Amino acid sequence: MLKTILCYGDSNTWGFNPANGLRYDYNERWPGVLRVALGHSYAVIEEGLPGRTTVFQDPLEPYKCGKDYLMPCLQSNSPVDLVILMLGTNDIQARYNVSPLEISLGLGVLVEMIQRSTAGPNGTAPDILLLAPPPIATIPDEWAESFAGGLEKSRRLAEYYQRIAGEYQCEFFDTAQCVTSSEVDGVHWEASEHQKLGKALAPLVRLLTE
Repeated sequence: MLKTILCYGDSNTWGFNPANGLRYDYNERWPGVLRVALGHSYAVIEEGLPGRTTVFQDPLEPYKCGKDYLMPCLQSNSPVDLVILMLGTNDIQARYNVSPLEISLGLGVLVEMIQRSTAGPNGTAPDILLLAPPPIATIPDEWAESFAGGLEKSRRLAEYYQRIAGEYQCEFFDTAQCVTSSEVDGVHWEASEHQKLGKALAPLVRLLTE
């Protein structure tokens, strides 16, 4: 039976190319790499949105809140066997003025929403794989003010995300084990990093969906 994997994230799930601001091709971005690695028994759904946060409202682009679209996304794609959730990089921006702890608590809200849903097989809740995004790199001068204090916040996300995963009893993976943010813009990933993540996640996804 076909297994459905929903990848819910921001621009690094969408596939933002730091070199030109365009989108990587389907088989270059990590959900596509994951799909190829998993084979024909899996459907991998990409739901990445540049600028998406966990639960915080963007005063400039209010439709970017991850909480607002999560439930419609789950329902429209159900039944979903596994949700791969990776958010938080946008939350470290100065305009949100929130701590790594608060970002992780926001992520916990999303995890709880998924676990309370009936979007999984036979009306159950989908399983969850929680990904901590890698720390950001040096931000170019024109964007540095937006990410003031963000580097230290980004380095602490994995610690707090692992706590959330333990609290909600879902699987956790720290993407910094294999992914490094690009020095071009400090936030997004080179195509090589998408390849690394997609291939690294495949064995774990198989294990979680057996």
